[in-house]
Amino acid sequence: RESDHRAWTPVTYTVTRQNATIQGLIQGKAYFFRIAAENIIGMGPFTETTKEILIRDPITVPDRPEDLEVKAVTKNSVTLTWNPPKYNGGSDITMYVLESRLIGKDKFHKVTKEKMLDRKFTVEGLKEGDTYEYRVSACNIVGQGKPSFCTKPITCKDEIAPPTLDLDFRDKLIVRVGEAFSLTGRYSGKPAPKVTWLKDDIVVKEDDRIKIKTTPTTLCLGILKSVREDTGKYCVTVENSTGSRKGFCQVNVVDRPSPPVGPVIFDEVFKDHMVVSWKPPLDDGGSEITNYIIEKKDTHKDVWMPVTSATVKTTCKIPKLLEGREYQIRIYAENLYGISDPLISDEMKAKDRFRVPDAPEQPIIKDVTKDSAVVVWNKPYDGGKPITNYIVEKKETMATRWVRVTKDPIFPGTKFKVPDLLEGCQYEFRVSAENEIGVGDPSPPSKPIFARDPIAKPSPPVNPEAVDKTKNSVDLSWQPPRHDGNGKIIGYLIEYQKVGDEEWKQANLTADSCPETNYKVTGLTEGLTYKFRVKAVNAAGESDPAHIPDPVEVKDRLEPPELILDANMAREQHVKAGDTLRLSAVIKGVPFPKVTWKKEDHEVSPKADIEVTGIGSKLEIRNTVHEDGGMYSLTVENPAGSKTVSVKVVVLDKPGPPRNLNISDVRSDSCYITWMEPEDDGGSVITNYVVERKDVASAQWVAISSSSKKRSHMAKYLMEGTQYLFRVAAENQYGRGPYVETLKPIKAIDPLHPPGPPKNLHHVDVDKTEVSLVWNRPDRDGGAEITGYLVEYQEDGADEWTKFQTVPMLDCVVTGL
Repeated sequence: RESDHRAWTPVTYTVTRQNATIQGLIQGKAYFFRIAAENIIGMGPFTETTKEILIRDPITVPDRPEDLEVKAVTKNSVTLTWNPPKYNGGSDITMYVLESRLIGKDKFHKVTKEKMLDRKFTVEGLKEGDTYEYRVSACNIVGQGKPSFCTKPITCKDEIAPPTLDLDFRDKLIVRVGEAFSLTGRYSGKPAPKVTWLKDDIVVKEDDRIKIKTTPTTLCLGILKSVREDTGKYCVTVENSTGSRKGFCQVNVVDRPSPPVGPVIFDEVFKDHMVVSWKPPLDDGGSEITNYIIEKKDTHKDVWMPVTSATVKTTCKIPKLLEGREYQIRIYAENLYGISDPLISDEMKAKDRFRVPDAPEQPIIKDVTKDSAVVVWNKPYDGGKPITNYIVEKKETMATRWVRVTKDPIFPGTKFKVPDLLEGCQYEFRVSAENEIGVGDPSPPSKPIFARDPIAKPSPPVNPEAVDKTKNSVDLSWQPPRHDGNGKIIGYLIEYQKVGDEEWKQANLTADSCPETNYKVTGLTEGLTYKFRVKAVNAAGESDPAHIPDPVEVKDRLEPPELILDANMAREQHVKAGDTLRLSAVIKGVPFPKVTWKKEDHEVSPKADIEVTGIGSKLEIRNTVHEDGGMYSLTVENPAGSKTVSVKVVVLDKPGPPRNLNISDVRSDSCYITWMEPEDDGGSVITNYVVERKDVASAQWVAISSSSKKRSHMAKYLMEGTQYLFRVAAENQYGRGPYVETLKPIKAIDPLHPPGPPKNLHHVDVDKTEVSLVWNRPDRDGGAEITGYLVEYQEDGADEWTKFQTVPMLDCVVTGL
């Protein structure tokens, strides 16, 4: 019977054995069973099972787990995953057992300590560099099943892989306001990269609208109900220790534009039209403004009338208005995504607000000359619009046609110099003002003028003075008048008067007899005192007189000499050789002094040209040479005294030859050259010296130094045994001076020294009056071939040696002993 039923169900067959197989049971149901024995007499009592029996398949240990894989490896951990076995043995899996074996060891060791049902496990605490293999077994109520196949040997080390990034979006994305959008992609890398989202270089943070989702392999940035502020350049960065990758997307959240920016400006208002302008919207909605829609409304009506819907400019002409009516203007901005809210203007009445300028007042003519005149006028009312130009016209008085004096604009000045007038003609002028509305009426014509230079009497001469006098004359001088009256000064009239008299007498009868600004009044009486005055004369007449301040007593005057030096008489005058020397001075003194030029207290060179005039003296020497330099003096002398000035003249020339040229330390390949600076440096600093050499067998000099500033030089690379001449010249900024040359050739040989002593001197034969000597050559010959040996002898006990003779060989017989 079933465990939850009370009724028993018979089995339909009889068995004679002590076992039976019950068919037709339902798997998962629990049953009780009972059995009774039967013989011919009858059936005995039943024996019942004490416990219910659950009907199910026979239970075994599970199969081995499948697909054991290594998911991640670091230097101290390994992460593994696996799938459950295909058959669990007829019982639920109760746990998994993960085991590992260190390569080189024989036994596997259990890794998991507690019951583990997860099919993913990270083994930690491993040693970097060790190699392991792993296996996993499944357990059920029966026991532990077979282990899985082992993994490949795994070495504990950090896995490194640069990040990769695969994006599902393009470089640009356009989204309508209110719509949602997402930026997704996939990535990889070891170690696991860090994912960062940026918008316009600022980190994106999550909020109610912005969601960021990142898995080990995927990434996503989602924005709900987008707004215009979401527009920007988005960047996702995937970065680990090996590098980084970036992806970009320019997101443009678009909408209809904001209203045009007011106020509406009425640039021009007329009775039948207006010109209005405005500013573009602050926000174009992320899309270029395609056009503006302009409407107008009569304030007495409720209907808006279209003006235009096809303008892209921020200005528009509103036509077809009724004079005197008030209007409002309404302006919309439109882009690809819609039309903005309107900008509405204030009310404006259609009437003429502007007109052409008024006519200026009658112009005034000034500064008339034979070919020009200056026209001056006052600014008229501008008609409500700024004046942009003035038009000046002219005509001859008897003509009828007015002519513009220039095509160029005349603004902002209110005067103009009219050129190109014909001398002697009479002219009138008028002026018109112009603004952007048009040209106004012309002014009344000016008063007629003649084109000619006006001439007035000149002003008096300036600073008249008596500059000299004798016993019967006075010399007068003055400066021209400050104003010539626009006429040429013909000349001057000079008048004089005795002190005490009232009558002025003329010194010259006509002005043209004194065209200059000086005059000598003669025929005066010695000892008397006179007053003088001067008048300037032009075609208009005589000027007012200019008086000499003080009366002048007529007598010879005596003044000591005075010298006024020109610039070339400064304390020191430099002149380049070949140029011309000029010394000059202005000389004053009464009587005129005697002039004397000297050089170093001697007469100057005959080549000097000396010129003496009534006002000064000049000395000039052409083609100067160095000898023309020195101290020059100018002496002026008269009975009242004398005066002398001096100037040092330096003639700048090439320097003189260097001094004391000397050759020393001669060797076979070099010698040392020294010299002293020239006595004359040519008036300029010595910049360098030029050293040259010449083989006596050659005609050509060869430079061995051209930039040395020292007064010595080591001549190298000589050929042994060759005779050389050397020469040196000095240079300054004016050129190279003459050379100084060695007097005799120098032979390139090493210096000679006395030879060393002969060696091994001994006798080889002795007689009663002679001795035969031999010896060896000395160790050193002193730099030259040995020419002979000097043999000397000395008596035993004597102090002095006696010369015997010089022999060329290495032996000698000394006789006469």
